[in-house]
Amino acid sequence: MTTVTVSDGTRLAVETSEPEAAGHPVTLVLVHGWTQDRRTWDRVVGELVAPVRIVRYDLRGHGDSDPAGPQSATIDRLADDLAEVIAAQVPEGPIVLVGHSMGGMTIMALADRYPELVARRVAGAAFVATSSGNMDRLTLGFPGALGRGAARLERRLAKLLVAYRRERLPVGRPLAAMGGRLLVFGKRPRTDDVRSVAEQLRKAHPRSIGGFQNAISLHDRAAALAALATVPTVVLVGDRDRLTPVHHAEAIARALPAARFVLFPGAGHMITQERHTGVTDAIAGLIADAGTAGATPGAPAGTATGGEDGAATGGAAAGSRPRSRATPAST
Repeated sequence: MTTVTVSDGTRLAVETSEPEAAGHPVTLVLVHGWTQDRRTWDRVVGELVAPVRIVRYDLRGHGDSDPAGPQSATIDRLADDLAEVIAAQVPEGPIVLVGHSMGGMTIMALADRYPELVARRVAGAAFVATSSGNMDRLTLGFPGALGRGAARLERRLAKLLVAYRRERLPVGRPLAAMGGRLLVFGKRPRTDDVRSVAEQLRKAHPRSIGGFQNAISLHDRAAALAALATVPTVVLVGDRDRLTPVHHAEAIARALPAARFVLFPGAGHMITQERHTGVTDAIAGLIADAGTAGATPGAPAGTATGGEDGAATGGAAAGSRPRSRATPAST
């Protein structure tokens, strides 16, 4: 664990891990989503066997990082933070970027604001349960008037959070767990995963996440994806995702025709936990591509369907990529 103090004075909690094998050329940078923290990636990091250095950190206003200051709860500022974390922790060598939800939006903003960094350093990217825009139309999966009511409630909640003056959310463990179970998970989530999501939510800074909720509703980075057109990319989503539904992932995939698209039946928004094996497998493929001498940007296009156990099936052949422990050798 270390702390990176970024240019506006905000301190970010950063965790790094080194592989046992020496000479690892690739660094994996993991960016979590709204109301969560670096623990989002625990199951993925625990399964990943590829020889890679891993950097994961808490976004401002989340986990062990400082709250977002006035006017700094924006996706642009998160992109600046990511660029500064990379400069401090990964000053050289190829990088694979993986972002879940708001973390994926942060990577898009990085591509928009720092295209030279992306062109020079980014050797792979994974967009995990995220969106390139139209988040102001969020209905939480409810139809008609119920969906419109959900959108209005979301905007009202953001205003209340921005005005809230305490440092922790007034939400008990049972309520946080129940809300998480209903909104961000699909079928049959593990109790430990629901509990982890609830604890991460309760640790987040209320005014910060209220500000970021507003920022998410304004997020529009479809054009920025062009900066990643030649980067090997995967797009992953659960078919029961209420926050960033399948059509949001499909929009990203259309903007990146060479990207591999993976759909996980029965999974919700937290596929980093619900389908961690499939997510790990996709990341391992990107690491293998990035570490292969002479690898050509732009992996073959393909669509895969992730099984209930998290293993992706169908799509392009995976070749000799390193696999996660629980994933079959063929994809």
